[in-house]
Formats: sequence, C-alpha cells, structure tokens
Amino acid sequence: MKDKKAVALRYDRKKDNAPKVVAKGKGYIGEKIIQIAKENNIPIKEDPVLVETLSQIEINREIPPELYKAVAEILIFVYQKTKEFEKLKK
Repeated sequence: MKDKKAVALRYDRKKDNAPKVVAKGKGYIGEKIIQIAKENNIPIKEDPVLVETLSQIEINREIPPELYKAVAEILIFVYQKTKEFEKLKK
C-alpha cells in the first residue's frame, strides 16, 4: 500500500498575495493532515500530480505563479463545497 501524501494550503486574500503551503507530509503525517481536514469540514481535493508538485514547496511559502491556474481550480472546488455544506446546515 502506498503512503498517502497530503498538502494543506491556506489563502487569506486580505493578507496573502497567493496561497501558501501550511502543511505537508506522507504516510502518518499525510493521514493526519487528511484527518484534521475532515474533522474541520475542510474540503479535500484528490490530485496526486498536484500534491507531488506542491510538496516540493517549503512550508509557509507562497505557491509560485506557474501553479496559480492549478490552485485556482482547487479554490473553486473548495468554494463550491463550502457553499454546498452551508446549504446543508440550514
């Protein structure tokens, strides 16, 4: 069985110029990142190629411009999932 890999991003448009990598890991750490996201109702997008690329970025570093398009697609996914979750709570 392959070790799970995970990368967590944070984007605060008031503070950040671009999303930042705030956590990354594989195996136990990857599983923990996924578990924490689930416990906090944070949408999870599976994209092994992007995870591999993002895992090369240092913690607390903004993603480089060449990844903006790929990460923008994730932000759209997260926005849609958040809206769906908010509708379910009502």
